[in-house]
Amino acid sequence: MVAVYACADAEHGHDHAHTFHKREYPPVPLAPPTRPLEWGDINIIHTTDSHGWLLGHQKLSFPEPNYSGDLGDFSSFVSHMKLLALEKGVDLLLVDSGDLHDGTGLSDGGPPGSVDAHDSNKFMLELPYDVMAIGNHELYIYNNTLDMYQNFVPYRGGRYLSSNVNITIPNSAGQNVSVPVGNQYTKFTTLFGKKVTALGVLYDFTGNDVGTTVQPVADMVKEAWFAEAIAQEPDFFLLAGHMPVSKDNWPTVFNAVRAVHPYTPILILGGHTHIRDCNQLDGRSMSLESGRYMETVGWMSVKLDQANSTGNLTFSRRYLDPNRVTYEYHAQTSNYTFDTFVGEQITQGLNNLATTFDLSYLYGTAPHDYTISRSPYPSENSSLSLFIQQAAPVALAINNTRANIPNIMITNSGSQRFDIYAGTFTKNDQITASPFTDAFLYIPNVTYSVASQVLPALNGAGAAEKRALQERDRELYAKGEVDMIYKKWLEEMDSRARIEKRSTNSTLTLGYVTTDSCPGVGDDIPHTPLPYYYYPDFIGSNPPANVTASDPVDLVFVDFIESQLLGILNSVQTVKNYTSADVSSYTDILADQVLGLYAQMAWN
Repeated sequence: MVAVYACADAEHGHDHAHTFHKREYPPVPLAPPTRPLEWGDINIIHTTDSHGWLLGHQKLSFPEPNYSGDLGDFSSFVSHMKLLALEKGVDLLLVDSGDLHDGTGLSDGGPPGSVDAHDSNKFMLELPYDVMAIGNHELYIYNNTLDMYQNFVPYRGGRYLSSNVNITIPNSAGQNVSVPVGNQYTKFTTLFGKKVTALGVLYDFTGNDVGTTVQPVADMVKEAWFAEAIAQEPDFFLLAGHMPVSKDNWPTVFNAVRAVHPYTPILILGGHTHIRDCNQLDGRSMSLESGRYMETVGWMSVKLDQANSTGNLTFSRRYLDPNRVTYEYHAQTSNYTFDTFVGEQITQGLNNLATTFDLSYLYGTAPHDYTISRSPYPSENSSLSLFIQQAAPVALAINNTRANIPNIMITNSGSQRFDIYAGTFTKNDQITASPFTDAFLYIPNVTYSVASQVLPALNGAGAAEKRALQERDRELYAKGEVDMIYKKWLEEMDSRARIEKRSTNSTLTLGYVTTDSCPGVGDDIPHTPLPYYYYPDFIGSNPPANVTASDPVDLVFVDFIESQLLGILNSVQTVKNYTSADVSSYTDILADQVLGLYAQMAWN
């Protein structure tokens, strides 16, 4: 991610200054957008689920160069677009739908004891956001929520919204009170005089930390403050929030507004499921969701009509690839006139932060790309295979007295969050690829014939198991898991391409190819869709050599799947009822250290 050229003497990585270079232009050719944006009376630039990807995607393998713009570039783009809007005499708003935390070294790579995203969020404050909404990743750790409440919200001028999310803090008398993290709603007037009522809604999230509360959306719309907020008719409602625009609770909010204002324009900016999506709940509204990891910048526009009108409105939407070619095309600038002073300062500041966090610390050089879903599992190019079949057996053997005892290692495939690309494998790459601090546990002396059944049984799905898996998916979704939805989206994209005999246009680069419910083509730039290969929910190491069915082995697994694994282990044998009392710590090494340790040994 970070545009760096790390020194080869990795073992001395902490002792020398790293040099960060602003990539003034993507080093690989990028296609320009196919057509100008459609402007309306109200125009919105939308971001969501940025998860700390503020220095852009700086690897050279596609699709990464499509997303190579950093937050400084984005700031310059917004500035130029604001000027264009001024020239056109129309309003341009900037909106974010949450999840600033958890994803890269900039947000998560600070020294021990530091608060995640405290430093990286300061750069988000440099952007002129009109409305921002809270995401679920702001709520997993109370101190992160408190940091937002104390050090972010006060600088957003009442425009950081948490309609249904509270934090518990001591009041002046020392008593604990529950208060909104941000504002429940805001009302403002645009530059050209349009009255706006805005809300910031989080989906029905259940994985929040103690000291925070998330009110169900269905209960929120019954609150007196909600009725008061929507009573007066604005020129349009702006419903921002960390909730997907399809198959979730936006209709609940929408219908509550429509019950009072049947024809007022409603603009919905959603998020959370990491996909590009759009739909229209009626002819006078549009709902837009703009991807993840700064891989998409969303655009929405609407041409308003006269007061008391009831006909359909003219909307447009576009999904932009965030890179300098895209930005300069739409901002009508050149590479020499594009950068603003503030934009350059943001880029420099982010690079300085990356240096402070030593994010370019070099573990080794990856010999080729390893991807989660673009390569079959298991295979040489699968990052899932890399983690559990190559890296874990090497890393977990370090200083381990049980290293010589045959074992089977199992983890959940969701533990791997991002692809690994050829070239330098740095501290930042380790954080983006495998961020979870799961501990490794083990059960000793499990008969190999039994232990070898656990992984297939975990992934097995008869009718009863499928129902159980669907229920588990619902629970995981409530706790914040979105991989199953993002995976399905990628799979559908690939399936359509196979049916359409995958584009043979060799000039197209890999990227997202979006189909949504809104009229026209949403993608700003045509791409060839990413290949997709199914992979199971659970993955395991290679079978140990020279072991017979009756030999004892160590059954090693991450703590995240302990309860599921114990249930499966008790279902495949009846000799012993295993409980958590049979489980011990296997190593002090955590899951987020595995790839770095492996790279130091295998990739140097």
